[in-house]
Formats: sequence, C-alpha cells, structure tokens
Amino acid sequence: MQDVSLLGPAEVRRLANELDIRPTKKLGQNFVHDPNTVRKIVASADLTEEDVVLEVGPGLGSLTLALLPNAAQVVAVEIDPPLAHRLPQTVQEHDPDNAHKLQVVLKDAMKVTQEDLPAQPTAIVANLPYNVAVPVVLHLLNELPTLQKGLVMVQAEVADRMAAKPGNKIYGVPSVKLAWYAEAKKAGAVGKNVFWPAPNVDSGLVSFTRHEKPLSTVDKTKLFKIVDAAFAQRRKTLRAALKGATDNVDELLQKAGIDPRQRGEQLSVIDFIRIAEV
Repeated sequence: MQDVSLLGPAEVRRLANELDIRPTKKLGQNFVHDPNTVRKIVASADLTEEDVVLEVGPGLGSLTLALLPNAAQVVAVEIDPPLAHRLPQTVQEHDPDNAHKLQVVLKDAMKVTQEDLPAQPTAIVANLPYNVAVPVVLHLLNELPTLQKGLVMVQAEVADRMAAKPGNKIYGVPSVKLAWYAEAKKAGAVGKNVFWPAPNVDSGLVSFTRHEKPLSTVDKTKLFKIVDAAFAQRRKTLRAALKGATDNVDELLQKAGIDPRQRGEQLSVIDFIRIAEV
C-alpha cells in the first residue's frame, strides 16, 4: 500500500467540528479513526489495480483514503450532504495524486441503481451502518451485476449471521439470501476503540465472492418468500412453517427430497432452491 496520509483521531474530530457533525444513531455513524484498521481492511479486500470499488457511507474519508491507491476508481455513495460535499476536498488535501480516482454519489445506498453510478463497480469495501448492513449488501448484489466481490465491516453478530452455515443456531435469513448471490466467510474481528464514537458492540469483517454463474433460474422473489416463511418461527418444522406460504406442503417437500420434519436452519440455499423449483 502506498504511503498516504490517513486520518487519525485528532483529524477525524477536527473534520467533524468543521462540519458541525455529531454522529447520529439514525444514520448508524461511527467513524473509524485508526489508520491500522483501514489498512487491514484494504489488505483483506484482495483488490487489484483494475478494480472499481464501491464504498457505502464513506463518512469523513478514513477508508476512502486507504482505498484510492489500491484501485482504478472509488465510487463513494454517501447519504449525508455535508459529508458528501467535503470528501473530495479531504482527499485532495491528503492524497492529491489519487484524487482524480474518486467520484462521490449523494444518495441512499438502498435506492442506488446502475444508472446512478458513474462507473460499474467490481468490488464493495465499506464500513456499513449496523442497522442496514444486510439489506444494503443484498440490494447492491441484486442491482449491480458487475459487483463480483466484497469486504464489509458490520456488527460482529451480523457478521456471524452473514457467514453462518446450515445447522448453526445463528444461521438464518441473512445467511441464506447472501448465499444465493455469493460465498461468504468471516475475515476478522474489529474492536470498539477504533471508532468515534465507540459503539456498544464489537465489529467483524465479512468477505464474499459472487458465484461464477447463478445457482438456479428459479424466481428469486418466490425463493426468498419461502426462506422468510421457514425462519419466521424458527422452532417450527418446515411442514408447519410453510403451511401458510403454499398448499400441499408435504407433497411439495417430498418432491423436493426434503424431510418435512426438518427446520429451516438445517437447509442449505440449494435445498431451498429445490423447494422453490417444485
């Protein structure tokens, strides 16, 4: 990684004071102020010089500055106008050589479409707001077919769920839906003291790689409806959980080769696909 002037605690607070910003829970704002953490994130993201990186919620620019020397472009999607408008100036001050690689889009990441972006991203690397992390990742994987890989920092508990495998108590809806798009795994832990303000929980890194080809041609909406129903009441068997979602549950499950007495947490995404296909 090139030697770039990254943001430390004093610089983060100075920028926040300049913009009169008080981090809000509503926007899930916890700004990273530890250069070693952002270096670790970028190193774990496995980027190439050809990658166009999508960063969601760049905030004051801590991670952005570490990403720019390691990618062809960085498209930063920021919902907060003062932060979006200040970011290019911050980059120009700290890394003028790479400032031309940055493009900022003022928009809610949950509403971003291909047409909103100046370049089509190949990777997402982001410190995601805890309250919308999973919906954002699923939305972007669905909306942006060029997105091939990602590394996101999320609440530790959410990281566990995103990367969980069948049979695990924390395996659930996020695990299955992410598995529809990509292979996910945990990529490290992050403590509270690298953020300002420090959150009440630890964070974790999740990396994912999109499947080379879709797992199935089955209708995704139908599949996700079945997944939601299977986990709506975790203790219920599939026979009971899917009763409201479809008729002839036993017959359908038998056709799919699935035991009706199993619970949703025991099924892989491939098992759910087999149910949706019949």
